Amino acid sequence: MAGLYFEDLTEGRVIDAEWTRTVTEADNVLFCSMTMNVQKLHLDANFAAQTEFGRPLVNSLFTLGLMIGMSVHNSTQGTTIANLGMREVRFPAPVFAGDTLRVLSTVIAARPSASRPDAGIVTFRHEAFNQDGTLVAVCERAGLMRRRPSAEAAP
Repeated sequence: MAGLYFEDLTEGRVIDAEWTRTVTEADNVLFCSMTMNVQKLHLDANFAAQTEFGRPLVNSLFTLGLMIGMSVHNSTQGTTIANLGMREVRFPAPVFAGDTLRVLSTVIAARPSASRPDAGIVTFRHEAFNQDGTLVAVCERAGLMRRRPSAEAAP
């Protein structure tokens, strides 16, 4: 388990996902197909060529999911009880097939759960950057996180 416990997730902590991912056209087409999103801006190269972007945009919900997913392996793997919600989701720049993304996550708030003594609520700000360092996605995500097991509970 690589995940960090509530006690490790102190306000201001920055976690670099430590790896990158190149987005492909297949990622975009498959995601649009699975979610039944037929927006021409994502799927029709001829249509997209006539827009200000000049080529198909990667579906923003794929970008959101990838950004959060890339953060899991060294931050919340095995220690998240549940996602509680997302807010302030923005896509300040487009993502295109061939872009390589990297992700930083910052703990912006953490408090013990009022109803679950074994958990705390942590709010992360996830930011995704393309290969040029341009911010392409950002969101705040609240998660219900496991507290570190007490020494008395150990076998």
